[in-house]
Amino acid sequence: MNKTYFIGLVFLLGNVCSVAQEVPVKTQQQLENLAEATEADEQDDTYLLQLGYLLNNPLNLNTATANELQVIRFLTDLQISNFLQYRSTLGKLINLYELQAVPTWDLATIQRLLPYVSIGPAVSIKENFASRFKKGEQSFLFRISRTIERSKGYDTSPGNYYLGDRNHILIRYRYQYKNLLQYGLVADKDAGEQFFKGGQSQGFDFYSVHLFARSLGKIKALALGDYTVNLGQGLIQWQSLGFGKSADITGIKRQSHVLSPYRSAGEFNFNRGVGATVQIGKMEATAFASYKKFSGNNLDTSTFSSILPSGYHRTKTEIEDRNSIGLFSAGSNINFSSSNWKIGFNSVYYKFSKAFEKRNEPYNYYSFSGRTLWAFSVDYSYTYKNVHFFGETAFDNEINKAMLNGLLVSVDPRLDLSFLHRTMSKEYRTVFGNAFTENTLPVNETGAYAGFIFRSLRGWTLNAYADFFKFPWLKYRVDAPGSGNEYLIQLDYQPSKFSQVYFLYRTKARPLNEKGTVIDFPVTKTRQNLRLHVITQIHPSFTLKARSEMIWYNRNEKDEEEGFLAFIEGTYKRNKFQSGIRLQYFETGGYNSRIYAYENDVLYSFSIPAFFDKGYRYYLNLNYDVNKFLTLWMRWTQTIYSNKLTIGSGLDEINGKQKSEIKFQLVMSF
Repeated sequence: MNKTYFIGLVFLLGNVCSVAQEVPVKTQQQLENLAEATEADEQDDTYLLQLGYLLNNPLNLNTATANELQVIRFLTDLQISNFLQYRSTLGKLINLYELQAVPTWDLATIQRLLPYVSIGPAVSIKENFASRFKKGEQSFLFRISRTIERSKGYDTSPGNYYLGDRNHILIRYRYQYKNLLQYGLVADKDAGEQFFKGGQSQGFDFYSVHLFARSLGKIKALALGDYTVNLGQGLIQWQSLGFGKSADITGIKRQSHVLSPYRSAGEFNFNRGVGATVQIGKMEATAFASYKKFSGNNLDTSTFSSILPSGYHRTKTEIEDRNSIGLFSAGSNINFSSSNWKIGFNSVYYKFSKAFEKRNEPYNYYSFSGRTLWAFSVDYSYTYKNVHFFGETAFDNEINKAMLNGLLVSVDPRLDLSFLHRTMSKEYRTVFGNAFTENTLPVNETGAYAGFIFRSLRGWTLNAYADFFKFPWLKYRVDAPGSGNEYLIQLDYQPSKFSQVYFLYRTKARPLNEKGTVIDFPVTKTRQNLRLHVITQIHPSFTLKARSEMIWYNRNEKDEEEGFLAFIEGTYKRNKFQSGIRLQYFETGGYNSRIYAYENDVLYSFSIPAFFDKGYRYYLNLNYDVNKFLTLWMRWTQTIYSNKLTIGSGLDEINGKQKSEIKFQLVMSF
């Protein structure tokens, strides 16, 4: 199909169509940016589980606490603080329309919030406690997916190959009573892993069990089994989903409970053991301890060189690495708070069963090595009128420092500002940190960020940010200290509640090694995005959306690449039946000009593939509610390449120019 013709088709249909979203558009952008930064599939579906539960069990705004409101990620601490002060001053809400009177609460935020909240009377703790074990919501999920085309890994000729079949199977049982009691089981088998045979006589490759309770007298939270720990702003540890830079400029602050239940199928980023939070007056004290095993590249019987977080155990080599490293961790959080300020003291200790020894490369000179590591930090926040200040200062066991401080300001109902400064010394060491930084880990970086949102009275919103960062020491594929910058501007227009359009431009410049005749040397590489995204509704049962995007990588240089992607997607929903279909074309000059696009999937799932080379992709989602207890899902996807005879590499290589996947899901609620 001609590229110009496809653009015209997308925009013609985009101007007369819309889509219904389970996940807010800005959150989809954040997930796309996260996939681009990590170049990996995000396996944490906790956010979708939370949104799904709140759709069926809306949060009562007349009794909601600050911690409960933080679960809704698109509310900032400034908005939460202003809401709690409004409720304390004027009393309980009578109607949701009152939210328009809360300072810093704009109409866009309220519209995103409405599906997940309600107004109702308070329920006594005694009634809640008696109801926990008998009035909760139970669900059972079974999901199976399979790539239709057979890859090299399933060829059992001599050598390394996949020992299991091509099926990916997930089972999840979940019980939840509000946010007061949760327990459940997750079992997962990846494609290529054995199932009830060979080394997998126990069946699934991964099992996860959790029991989590809140408000047990002075015990505010109790976690048994698998759970996550989130401390401060992520400088020493953050295990939940953490977003980076996006058009949502108020999302620069990490927000979460210290302890949360772990309910996902990812096999690495969680604790396994016990944790508890006790509240005494204005003080909350949390302690936790964990021991788990994970996969690592073993150098010998006493050392390992890297952590393998993928959870794949398909070949003999991967099985040998499986659970070869043990990790004991423990820590604490003590925080004091009032209505407008909070200060917390955090500590964490890690002990590996083997010594961690990274490859002997110059960029690893300051990286953590050894068996034990501990760190401590102080996090803080303060709200004064329409200004919210927050931050964290952290030290490792050798007193190397990392610091992050931010500011959210609501100048007036039409203008919000955000600022963030971070400094992480090249000597600072962390293994499980996840903060608002350019690097994956909060190490070896200084930076300054500023953003604003301006809302006009006619449905126009302008979002923009600028970020400047430096790397004091070498990095992987960057053989000298360097610096970079990133800018974004996004213009949103919402002429009615049924339509939305946004135009985005982003540019990022950062150093990367250039191949030299004698040595490699870093030069600045620039990546530019230009996107137009259209959403509008034409019928209560029928919605569509469309996108067109261009990428320029290192423009006007010898290794320049260009990329293009366009899609149109329609969703139909009537009574018990729902369907969605997307048609997409992409063409790029190579992997450097790849484009990420969020895709709707079966319930509690999403996918964000990286598209490069040239081809077409389409998918079909079908959903049928058999009755109020049983829901069925089916998804079919296929990518067809125009100029390739093989797809993928290594054991994942497929002969041919198309790759197809089918997925079935069953959800029972009772």
